[in-house]
Amino acid sequence: MSRGHLPLNALRAFETSARHLSFTRAGLELSVTQAAVSHQVKGLEARLGVTLFRRLPRGLALTDEGLFLLPVLRDSFDRVGEVMARFEAGRVREVLTVGVVGTFAVGWLLPRLGAFHEAHPFVDLRIATNNNRVDLAGEGLDCAIRFGDGAWHGTQAVRLAAAPLTPLCAPAVAQRLVGPASLAGEILLRSYRADDWPAWFAAAGLPCPPLRGPLFDSSFVMAEAAAQGLGVALAPASMFERDLAAGRLAQPFSLESGSGHYWLSWLKSKEPTRAMRALEDWLALNMS
Repeated sequence: MSRGHLPLNALRAFETSARHLSFTRAGLELSVTQAAVSHQVKGLEARLGVTLFRRLPRGLALTDEGLFLLPVLRDSFDRVGEVMARFEAGRVREVLTVGVVGTFAVGWLLPRLGAFHEAHPFVDLRIATNNNRVDLAGEGLDCAIRFGDGAWHGTQAVRLAAAPLTPLCAPAVAQRLVGPASLAGEILLRSYRADDWPAWFAAAGLPCPPLRGPLFDSSFVMAEAAAQGLGVALAPASMFERDLAAGRLAQPFSLESGSGHYWLSWLKSKEPTRAMRALEDWLALNMS
């Protein structure tokens, strides 16, 4: 059977009948008569030289040959459907899978996703959040937005924005802080980056007190703990503007420290796609 003469109508009639185990219900789904579906299936059986269904008094049962053919057809029709769904307004929609550190996803990206879609409707964006530890190849990501110094092995990185760190806490906690030295009497929440608090206290000209607060793998979760009065977080204020404006968090001191930035990164071995370039250009325009 050549590819150029595939009996597509008959194959669809078989696949639909196999799902329903009924020619009548298949006909209802396909908007044709039961007789038309039965005729299509009989023609397919004749062409293949096998019997695909056993006709029973109360429906159908698949033969071994039918069971062999069905999963192949289902997978093929699903894949065709996925490709067809990527066509929109005369253009092919391109899937873009992006890993995003959770703090950036909630604090900056989500409020602007609508604007990105309006600017680039051909991009079918898939977002996978993480705690900044990401395996681009292993997780099947096209690119990732992450925090750090941009020096990741085998990775090309474009700097997006600085993310200096500053103490953030509940307003009630901020009211009792009279200066950076008073933080020594508070629970200081920690991230997986062990040098964050020591660097901030060094910038304040003070020794770092003992760090005994809980350790978090996400600045977003750590800031939420601070908002609930569980301690003082050290996080980028720019990612928590809504919480600061709503009064859930307070920034008791203006001092910021840290040389970390947010970066858009992808494997050097990967040729950037049109969707990747669209995201890079849009981020550069909106984070400048």
